[in-house]
Amino acid sequence: MKISNTKKIPDKDLIVFDMDGTLTPTKAPMDAEMTGLIADLLAEKQVAVIGGGKYALFREQLLAPLRKARVAPKNLLLFPTTATSFYRYRGGWKNVYVHALSPAEKKKIKHAFAEVFEKSEYRHPSKTYGTVIEDRGTQITFSALGQEVIAILGTEKGVAIKEQWLKENKAIKMKMGRMLQQLLPRFEVRTAGFTSIDVTQKGIDKAYGLGQITKYTGTTIKKMLFIGDAIFPGGNDYAVVRTGVDYIPVHGPEDTKRIIRAVLARTRI
Repeated sequence: MKISNTKKIPDKDLIVFDMDGTLTPTKAPMDAEMTGLIADLLAEKQVAVIGGGKYALFREQLLAPLRKARVAPKNLLLFPTTATSFYRYRGGWKNVYVHALSPAEKKKIKHAFAEVFEKSEYRHPSKTYGTVIEDRGTQITFSALGQEVIAILGTEKGVAIKEQWLKENKAIKMKMGRMLQQLLPRFEVRTAGFTSIDVTQKGIDKAYGLGQITKYTGTTIKKMLFIGDAIFPGGNDYAVVRTGVDYIPVHGPEDTKRIIRAVLARTRI
C-alpha cells in the first residue's frame, strides 16, 4: 500500500531502500547527512538495500561512507544487481547466494541488445566513459554513457550529463526496453536508473528480493517498508507493489532523508 502522509507511517521492523536516486545520486557515495541518518536507522532497525549496481558499487556508495563513520553494519542487508545476489555481515561481508547468468544466456542477451540498437535506430553518444554493455555476472547492463561516467567526470558533472541524456532519450530508452523484453521473454528486463537497462534471469526483481528478506530474516512483508524513486509502472522499483508491501515513493535523496527522519521520530515515540 502506498503511504502518502509521513505522519501516518506505521511502525516497521525492517526498512528497504532502493540505491541510486533514493539513497544517493546515481553511482555516487552517500553524503555525510545521509550516512548519519542510515547509521541512526541501523541502531534501531534492520535495513536492506536493493539496487541495480554490482557489489563493488555498493561498497563504494554505501559501505565506504558507513565505515568512515564507524557504523556497525550487523543490521544491514545488501542485494546488489537487483537481488540476483545477497550479502550479509557475519564478522565480515559474506555472500549468501548468487544467481549467475550462464555463458549462453549472456551471449543471447548481448545479441538482443545489438538487434535492438539496430532496429530502433538508436545512436550511441559520440563520447562514452567506460564499458557500455557490462557483464555483471548475474546481470547484463547497458549504460548509455558508459559505466565510468561518474568516476571520470565527478558526481556533479556526471549526474548532470546523465540527467540530460535521459531528458533527450527517455522515449527511445523505454522503447528499447520493450523491444528487449519481446526478444528475451525468458528474462527480466528493466529500464533502470537514468541511462541504464538491466537484464537478469526470469523472476528475479525487487519483489524477489523482498521474498529473500522474508526467507533469511523471518520478517514478514507486513513488517517491511519500501522506499524508492521508481515505484511507477515501468519503473525498476514497481515490482515491489505486487508483494503488498507498504511503500513510499520519493523524488531523490533529499526526499528520502525527510522520510528517514519521520521513521526515526515514529520509532522513538
